[in-house]
Amino acid sequence: MNYYAIQVKTRGEEKYIRLFRALNSDCPIEIYFPKRTVPIRRKGVMVQSTPAVFPGYIFLECGVEILRHYHWQFRRTDGFFRFLKSNQNIQPLAGKDLETVLHFIKKAGPLAGISQVYFDINSRIVVIDGPLAGLEGNIVKVDKRKKRAKIKLDLYDDSFTIDLGYELIEKAVEKPKKKH
Repeated sequence: MNYYAIQVKTRGEEKYIRLFRALNSDCPIEIYFPKRTVPIRRKGVMVQSTPAVFPGYIFLECGVEILRHYHWQFRRTDGFFRFLKSNQNIQPLAGKDLETVLHFIKKAGPLAGISQVYFDINSRIVVIDGPLAGLEGNIVKVDKRKKRAKIKLDLYDDSFTIDLGYELIEKAVEKPKKKH
């Protein structure tokens, strides 16, 4: 199976998927719209927000022939902008782009939760579990007060940053070995 990206109206991704499914209920194509959980402080209270990981993009899992069959149905659905790379040159995700998208589709799930982390003696973040695992090299900035890590993602030839939430856990301190 191949994975394809479609650019749709930002903040209209879920509406686009609903419209497409309503018009094409027999379509066997898997459609993914990965989201993330981010803690936000509103009026002094921490609440969880669920913004998109890739704002304005949805991802399809299908074979080439199935995509050819449903190509025009995707384009006719309200909110569609373009297939990536372009409508004339539809390319499946590959290489680093595919790894990044699969990290959020398969590993993190449809809603990337909060990562468990601790800070080492050099104040570097160490990820134990969660959607940040495997993305440590992409971390650009850590905001300890907001409990967020800003990571840089690349999709096709575009770079952007997103925030992922983390939960600080205490690292177990090793007991000193006794000398005999």
